[in-house]
Amino acid sequence: MSGKEFLINRYKQLGWEFVDAKPRQTIRINVTNVMGKNLGEMLQASGVQIDKVPFLETGYWVRSSKVSVGATAEYLLGLYSIQEAAAQIPATLFTDLKGKTVLDACAAPGGKTVQLADLMGNTGVLVALDVKKKRLAALSNHLERCHVSNALVYDLDARQASRLNLKFDKILLDAPCSGNFSADRYWFKRRSLADVKRNARLQRQILAEATACLKQDGEIVYSTCSLEPEENELNIDWAIKHLNLQIEEIDCHGQRGLTEVFGSQLDDSVERCRRIWPAKTQGFFVCKLKKLVSKR
Repeated sequence: MSGKEFLINRYKQLGWEFVDAKPRQTIRINVTNVMGKNLGEMLQASGVQIDKVPFLETGYWVRSSKVSVGATAEYLLGLYSIQEAAAQIPATLFTDLKGKTVLDACAAPGGKTVQLADLMGNTGVLVALDVKKKRLAALSNHLERCHVSNALVYDLDARQASRLNLKFDKILLDAPCSGNFSADRYWFKRRSLADVKRNARLQRQILAEATACLKQDGEIVYSTCSLEPEENELNIDWAIKHLNLQIEEIDCHGQRGLTEVFGSQLDDSVERCRRIWPAKTQGFFVCKLKKLVSKR
């Protein structure tokens, strides 16, 4: 059985019949920068037609465009960002962000960082971590273009976040992952189960470090663009059993998380996660975790 056949067969065992999905291009309005402006009319004048994404408050699918949506004056002025629809979900799941101390643990290229800053109204403190010079340059450029004024960027591996000597109210962990075929036409040729297991181990290390940096009663939103349960439900099942976390109910697009994976029974609360199979969006997984108050 080829790598593609093996992985597609796994998805079938998880309850999803493979379709060769092609996600639609999506933009997200930066509300803080757009105040007092009608972005829809401005884009229409530039030759860009958009449709509201029904499950997002500020997300729009690009119906048609006579120009590149990454080259309009409105884009260069930071009025909107190009951000895949499912990827816009995680930052919206926090209870409250304004005035808080927030960590974006794996921030580059910066789409979710800008979204967090927008939801924070440029208040509080937003710390963004990533590694590799090119990724940090892209992150910094994105923040500058979108007029983000509350962010600090560090060249730091998320597994070493404790070195900041800070405790955070909210942590976004959009974890490095194996990705999925809907965002990469050559994905099946490039990925193996060994990659998945290696990424799952890395994600657990980052989850453990993020939990150590979280205030009591703080929140972690964990997400990946992987379809593999090792990087999603199995990791979250491990986290609630080892890291003093509980899974919170969320109301967002997607199906409930799997509680039985290849014959293994997971904690019932894992169904509170959301799994998004590829269709108009890329494949995605997201959940919200809350740190339990320690009993003394």
